[in-house]
Amino acid sequence: MELTEKTLSSEKIFDGRILHIRRDTVQLPNGAQAFREVVDHPGGVCVLALDGENRALLVSQFRYPYQEVLRELPAGKLEYGEDPREAAVRELREETGAVPGAFSSLGELYPSPGYCGEIIRMYLARDLSFGSTDLDEDEFLNVERVPFDTLVEQVLSGEIRDAKTIAAVLKAKLLLKL
Repeated sequence: MELTEKTLSSEKIFDGRILHIRRDTVQLPNGAQAFREVVDHPGGVCVLALDGENRALLVSQFRYPYQEVLRELPAGKLEYGEDPREAAVRELREETGAVPGAFSSLGELYPSPGYCGEIIRMYLARDLSFGSTDLDEDEFLNVERVPFDTLVEQVLSGEIRDAKTIAAVLKAKLLLKL
């Protein structure tokens, strides 16, 4: 069965600094019409950085939508057209001071495909050297080093609830057999 929906029209609903929301009229595979509300987002990156003692760098920061401090991997939003790999290296350095000697992709994550076009690119960084951080003016966070096995346990117990962190940690656990 054909599953593709055809966009018939698109209307901008909101045009913000980070998010852009539109309402599309689509033709369904059966010929009927429906509406789709879509959040356009430039995408993001996250980095599982492991130091020489196999400890992961985590950041803790207040996440306004949840009204709580979350522990997660260093991450950031892409600018439209920005190279994800370069953005990931930059975000890791800015948030933790770490610069990777080895850097590889852990793939992509679609965090909310029902309504959002965001794609998060996940990376693994190793052979780290450290310098100073360079946080954005509106960015406040704490950095900690957590043994990788402890981090896996925290993911499995539900202590870590951030989707990109969960996906990157479990993927690395399986791929690297750490």
